[in-house]
Amino acid sequence: KTKRVQKEKLQVLFEITLHNLSMDGSLDEQDFIDRADILCSLGQTVLISNYREYYKLVEYFSRFTKARMGLIMGVNNLLEIFDEGYYRDLSGGIMEAFGKLFNRDLKVFLYPYQPNKEEPLLNSKNLKVHPRLKPLYQYLLYNRRIEDIESFDPEILQIFSPAVLSMIREGEPGWEKMIPPYVDNIIKDKKLFGYKEPVEHEVEND
Repeated sequence: KTKRVQKEKLQVLFEITLHNLSMDGSLDEQDFIDRADILCSLGQTVLISNYREYYKLVEYFSRFTKARMGLIMGVNNLLEIFDEGYYRDLSGGIMEAFGKLFNRDLKVFLYPYQPNKEEPLLNSKNLKVHPRLKPLYQYLLYNRRIEDIESFDPEILQIFSPAVLSMIREGEPGWEKMIPPYVDNIIKDKKLFGYKEPVEHEVEND
């Protein structure tokens, strides 16, 4: 629906960055392979990168296309972008990073966040950024460089990957309903993510 975007030429990429998988200091190679395996099994195109910063990812894409680009991310990812400590290695700091990130008419599509149904839905309209960076955020919002994703399923907002991963590894039932159809079969057949068979409890009769 975005101007100057031809639907028939649209290319969607799922990025997996090695940096996020090695934040504790060691790379969990099997976890990385499992994630890529799942996405490829679903017919998706996976991009493997080692970019921690989004502006480096956009710079990489700019070497191959002049077309418009969009980044789909969650609220936590956007808050990270507005963390000045994220750009300590740049002499121009956050302003240099944002110049590189948005110089290609890039647009961020924001997926909302809601930890539970009692909490308000968090999106671009009520996101809390540091007061010092609020004018910059408002500028991007006003110029529609940041837009909320409206076509989301509210029933799955409280599903979080760490909890699902823990259930898979501990053999707890119920995680199958928390992931896309057929993915549970792939995980079970290939024993991905440290999958364990559900533990059956014996019932003793007196």
